[in-house]
Amino acid sequence: MSSDSQQKSEKLCFVTIGATASFDSLIRACFRPEFLRTLSNNGYTDLLLQYGKNGRSMFEELSQHESDLNALGLRCRGFGLNPEGLTQEMMAAKGGAGSTEGVVISHAGSGSILAALRIGVPLIVVPNPELLDNHQVELAEALATQGYVVQGILNELDVAIARSEDLRQVHKVWPPVNSGTHRQTQGLQGIMDEEMGFLD
Repeated sequence: MSSDSQQKSEKLCFVTIGATASFDSLIRACFRPEFLRTLSNNGYTDLLLQYGKNGRSMFEELSQHESDLNALGLRCRGFGLNPEGLTQEMMAAKGGAGSTEGVVISHAGSGSILAALRIGVPLIVVPNPELLDNHQVELAEALATQGYVVQGILNELDVAIARSEDLRQVHKVWPPVNSGTHRQTQGLQGIMDEEMGFLD
């Protein structure tokens, strides 16, 4: 890696597929050359992938061309599951001392989405098209329409990264403040209902 890239402020793209369903196609999409080039062109220095409980061999295969990543000034790391949750990784993407705010790319699971929204890091939500009875698309579309996230599409993550830079400038605070009489909601379902506009 060149001395110039070592002197750059760290900027992390953190990708999570969640803990339950596999989402190999998202991990594969993160190794597409156009996506990696877009990360590099937008000042990213690190790519961290949470590849799930069964994705280690695939990750190792995809990341073996380390020289290509180094040429783009990118460091790539991965892990399976973190029993303590993903707050630390999302906070690293948020940035702080010695680092610049990056981005989280997430499957459209409500738990991962809420964690990133609460931290306030720019978020790209990518629904998993392989899931049956898939409500992930509806959730991603609703949150994107209201300006909280960028809805990403597999194999077009480079476009989503560019859009996340725009989102960074107008990022909304979570949770939303409703006008009029405020209703107290309970639990995850209540929060999502409120966000989706299901509460009167």
